[in-house]
Amino acid sequence: MTWSLLFHALEQGLVFGIMALGVYITFQVLNFPDLSVDGTFPLGAAITAKIIFAGGDPFIAILWAVVGGILAGGLTAFFHTRLKFTNLLSGILTMTLLYSINLRIMGKSNIPLLGKITILNVIKGWFPQLSLDQLTPILFLVVVLLVKLLLDYFLCTEIGMAIRATGDNEQMIRSLGVDTGVTKIIGLCLSNGLVALSGSLFAQYSGFADVGMGIGTIVAGLASVIIGRSIVRNRGGIGWMTVSVIIGSIIYRTTVMIALRYGYRLGFQPGDLKLISVLLVIIALTFPLFRGRIKAIVTTNGSNGVENK
Repeated sequence: MTWSLLFHALEQGLVFGIMALGVYITFQVLNFPDLSVDGTFPLGAAITAKIIFAGGDPFIAILWAVVGGILAGGLTAFFHTRLKFTNLLSGILTMTLLYSINLRIMGKSNIPLLGKITILNVIKGWFPQLSLDQLTPILFLVVVLLVKLLLDYFLCTEIGMAIRATGDNEQMIRSLGVDTGVTKIIGLCLSNGLVALSGSLFAQYSGFADVGMGIGTIVAGLASVIIGRSIVRNRGGIGWMTVSVIIGSIIYRTTVMIALRYGYRLGFQPGDLKLISVLLVIIALTFPLFRGRIKAIVTTNGSNGVENK
């Protein structure tokens, strides 16, 4: 394993960590299985690539990408809260709709950004003493920490606690006079805005935007959340939960890259990325179960040993 591979996994883990935070908001906080993120991620990439390819400012491109993600989340919320579609159907409809919208935005299935000015090039001009290999992980780390701190603060505000209460017990919070439709709209808009932000940064990092780059995004996000929760013990605070999601994203990306690099010894091929993702999710889901069984066996054996004495 080389250092370049680890740094590459760290960079991708940080970028996708923002997406994982968006998935965490819907699946864990709001208890809303939102499948529209498979369309929102490439939406952020498509908007960014289109603006940058036309010579626009990369920071403005990121801003418009986030706005696009927020609108996509609002559309899912509209389907669910106003048209009374189920949460799964609402997400599927938005995801399917966004595929055509992304094609309309880009005008073709792929937009390359090689030779174009991205956010990395701009910040490289601010710090000429640093190379891109040094600057990229620092930039992404700063962005992820900023997003994490702002999210922690928001979820501790009155609106944030109402969103958390909606996910915990919707009937109870509705009986207290809170409009759960509004809390779902805010939560879905925030979640998809973060996913689009992640897609925007990834497009500038990878140097292209593709209409199919969002396939499997929801699996990667769930894997990051589940792996993080399995490894980082929950200390009861939102801050620890968001940290676990980011750590889970880094571990997930590192594991995927190692599997793709050395998995040929086990029969894996470069096209098995989605298979590896699903296997990681299965392992992450079953890890707490096996850990609990092993702990129970050890405790039982210890108790039997004491009784025999």
